[in-house]
Amino acid sequence: MPNTQNAQQGSAADSGAVYSPRLCNEDLAPTRDQNWSWYNIFSFWMSDVHSMGGYVVAASFFTLGLASWQVLLCLLVGICIVQLCANLVAKPSQMAGVPYAVISRQAFGVFGANIPAVIRGLIAFAWYGIQTYLAANALMLVALKFWPSLVALTTGSFLGLSHLGWICFSIMWVLQAMVFWHGMSAIKRFIDIAGPAVYVVMLALAGWIVYKTGFDGISFTLASKSLSAGEQTWQMITATALVVSYFSGPLLNFGDFSRYGKSMGEIRRGNRWGLPFNFLLFSIVTVVIVSGTQSLFGRMITDPIETVSRVGNDLAVAIGLLTMITATIGINIVANFVSPAFDFSNCSPQKISFRTGGMIAAVGSILLTPWNLFNSPELIHYTLDVLGAFIGPLFGILIADFYLIKRGKVSVDDLFDDTPKGKYWYRNGFNPKAIGALIPSVAVGLVISFIPALHEVANFSWFIGVFLGGVTYRWLAREDREAATAPQFNSRVATQKE
Repeated sequence: MPNTQNAQQGSAADSGAVYSPRLCNEDLAPTRDQNWSWYNIFSFWMSDVHSMGGYVVAASFFTLGLASWQVLLCLLVGICIVQLCANLVAKPSQMAGVPYAVISRQAFGVFGANIPAVIRGLIAFAWYGIQTYLAANALMLVALKFWPSLVALTTGSFLGLSHLGWICFSIMWVLQAMVFWHGMSAIKRFIDIAGPAVYVVMLALAGWIVYKTGFDGISFTLASKSLSAGEQTWQMITATALVVSYFSGPLLNFGDFSRYGKSMGEIRRGNRWGLPFNFLLFSIVTVVIVSGTQSLFGRMITDPIETVSRVGNDLAVAIGLLTMITATIGINIVANFVSPAFDFSNCSPQKISFRTGGMIAAVGSILLTPWNLFNSPELIHYTLDVLGAFIGPLFGILIADFYLIKRGKVSVDDLFDDTPKGKYWYRNGFNPKAIGALIPSVAVGLVISFIPALHEVANFSWFIGVFLGGVTYRWLAREDREAATAPQFNSRVATQKE
């Protein structure tokens, strides 16, 4: 777990403050281990991009009927928006050295922050199980490739999953828990390896495709339909929005990782290489592979697992699939394990540690039986849309509060003060203005999700939520803005490191 016990004691001692045990433990306290370089941030995004989901998303944009330059422009614009937002959300956590759940106390109050923490934790809850199930499927393909006799274990089932499926799911579950159990240092080392490893396999697979089909078999436009100028413009705008929406989950809790950054300069550099550069290169390699499958196999294959399994060489298939599994473990840990670990720990710091919070999500993911959730597109669509309706407003409120209301300042000690004297006490530990901005903003997102006629607008729900949440909170908290500029005499104020 994060080595922050000294930071907890030292930070409090530096200012003479006493951190409330109801708000602090060694995982939530400001860390002094801010040793992540730009490469560690770059690797974080590599692990996030290089997943089976990222592969399918990137490939799907080339099937919209757009020209290759139009798709690449959409990807570039979308990922630059993600980069900008990542830099914005990273700053307060890097300054204070605290995770997303703690920095949310600025806007929602020291106890009100449990609201955004639980919401983000539940979103990760569902996705953790789904990603584990996808990785287990890849492992099952490897097992059946080398031990065909195991096919007998695929006939029976329990709770909707075959016996071999349960074995593979359990193996993946344990492997992820082992990496997570060793704390953020082990996670950092793992993602430093996982991201680059996938590139090796993807480049090798692309090379094999080109060798088999020749360059004439590669097309950067994977659809035959023709679109009018208006339709092309709408598809480009939609594709750009989908890029941002895809990254909205890890974007919201990016502070869980930026808190370890050496400086904002290092974080911005890592975001620059890890997002625009990395995502475009990954997308180009992806479309080479997907386009090649259409020429080689007579149909477009967007599932990377299926493509790798068709290579023919058993050893190459095993290495490719195991690397894909490693990539999925990487994204699952950074996007869906670390977040609920901090989020649930924030709810009861003395009873729920970083490890315990993560294991709550891991155990809960089994109880959800994610294979059933994933096999019902309608159910997963509504479940994730409903949860996603909360992400935009939470992001908008966090950004509006830090930059427009608090003027880029963080009173670190007040984040752990549960007395009425604390700056973030508001009303009994809750900020009615933040909650008042969240409720109507989320309601609009839910309406968009459940009305079929607004289906196309649902692709922009994140942007709508950010705008509504940010603007509503800025208006409700307008009288607090001047007070935020006053000198701080009783609390240590975090400053930015460049």
